Amino acid sequence: MSVRFENDILETTITNLVIANRILAREDVIDDFGHVSVRNPLNPDRYFLSRSRSPEVVTRGDIMEFTLDGELIGNDHRRPYAERHIHGAIYKDRPDVNAVTHHHARSILPFTMNAISLRPIFHMSAVIGSKIETWDSQDEFGDTNMLVDSMEMGHSLSKVLGESRVALLRGHGCVCAADNLKAVCMVSIALKDNAKLIHDTLQIGKLSYLTDGEIEKTSAMLLSPMPLARAWDYWVARAGYSGI
Repeated sequence: MSVRFENDILETTITNLVIANRILAREDVIDDFGHVSVRNPLNPDRYFLSRSRSPEVVTRGDIMEFTLDGELIGNDHRRPYAERHIHGAIYKDRPDVNAVTHHHARSILPFTMNAISLRPIFHMSAVIGSKIETWDSQDEFGDTNMLVDSMEMGHSLSKVLGESRVALLRGHGCVCAADNLKAVCMVSIALKDNAKLIHDTLQIGKLSYLTDGEIEKTSAMLLSPMPLARAWDYWVARAGYSGI
């Protein structure tokens, strides 16, 4: 592989990471304190993540590179996200994952604090998967500032995530993990939408969840290249990047 081709791959990856930040902000998934990362496609032992900045204003110049242990590559003195260890621990524990989000979408927060399942009730939300567990930092770490700010905490959370695409954090938010940036955006947006739909449904009657088979087959379809490309184009346009 030529140096020029490798540079093109990295440039495209960083561009898409910036756009993913803007998309998730535009879709009211990631607020001023959430974040999204992507594994380095040329070096799986590293990942890209913005410096500590609100996703809606992230630019190419904000992107930093880290080892899976959260160590910064290079001499950038700007402050990184304290919770970067969420990303590194998941990448370390899950070789199949290449993109991660951590967010506090308000519609999902009530489900971090009660026993109502966030299992999909809508076919477009099948991508979140059938198993969604909740990680409680109290179990291992007691009273903290509730940030996942160490590799020990990151691996604890990653263990609860297991092989799933989503895990909730009690009283905090959630993490979403997927094969690529387009897929993790779809999972993150679908999780937010599914939470609101469950809330709305409970106002008028009982819930009816999708079956395991429906979730498996529908998510496989939605996460295939054509639906992902179509959804990505839509989100890109809504974020103000139409035509790039």
